[in-house]
Amino acid sequence: MNDWIWRGAANAFDSYTTLLGLAFTGQRNLMYFPDVERPDPAAVGVPEMQPVSLETADGLSLLAWYRGPARKNLPTLVYFHGNAGNIGMRAYKARPYLDAGLGILLTTWRGFSRNPGKPNEDGLYADGRAALDFLKNEGTGIEHTVLYGESLGTGVAVHLAAELALPPAAVVLEAPYSSIADVAQARLPFAPIRRLVLDRFDSAAKASDITAPLLIVHGEGDGTVPVRFGRQLLAAAVQPKEGVFLPDAGHNDLYEHGMGSIVLDFLTRQLSQT
Repeated sequence: MNDWIWRGAANAFDSYTTLLGLAFTGQRNLMYFPDVERPDPAAVGVPEMQPVSLETADGLSLLAWYRGPARKNLPTLVYFHGNAGNIGMRAYKARPYLDAGLGILLTTWRGFSRNPGKPNEDGLYADGRAALDFLKNEGTGIEHTVLYGESLGTGVAVHLAAELALPPAAVVLEAPYSSIADVAQARLPFAPIRRLVLDRFDSAAKASDITAPLLIVHGEGDGTVPVRFGRQLLAAAVQPKEGVFLPDAGHNDLYEHGMGSIVLDFLTRQLSQT
């Protein structure tokens, strides 16, 4: 009986370690879900936006959509999207900002929308820097730029805002996290997943270095990035900061609960103080 118990325990341990090994080696396939489609801007409701190329420091040329410059005295918003889909899937989110007269640079990552390369943490930071370089070449300084991150993209917005010598006009985070390691651990609490995460996007550790006005919007019913991680990030940040936690919203429906108006109200108030 003891031998049977021992062999059963050994088999269970082998299965457990195999599962951890598969999770470690395949984690980027579980984290990034690129769609290779490249829709036309007009086909998804933003005909005023034009395809442009962003040149990264490691030699990639990436698709983005741009409408600029912004109307006088308004900022340009650079949009960093989440871990799945293609560039056209965020067009409806750009609509309220286009209508309000903001400049918009809608980006997509390496490996997405037929862009070259494969996504990873350092690569996404490089993609974000390429977006800011593009705007600088267009005559839009960082002081007139809003860094907007959606879900996974919030980690890029936070990282860039923290490393910039001058602060952006504002930082807006849609359904953010304290770190990807925290989210992964919450999904698999029985395993030491936190130690195995390669692309950690540790936003909470960088939040106190953001000196720009910060807005976090999160759904209380978010089943992808639990709202407690958005609250942790807000607590780690310094003033000026605001958090809006929508009781009836989840992860992907914040714009159905007024996020466009929330962001525009925040920017109007912040810009009136500068």
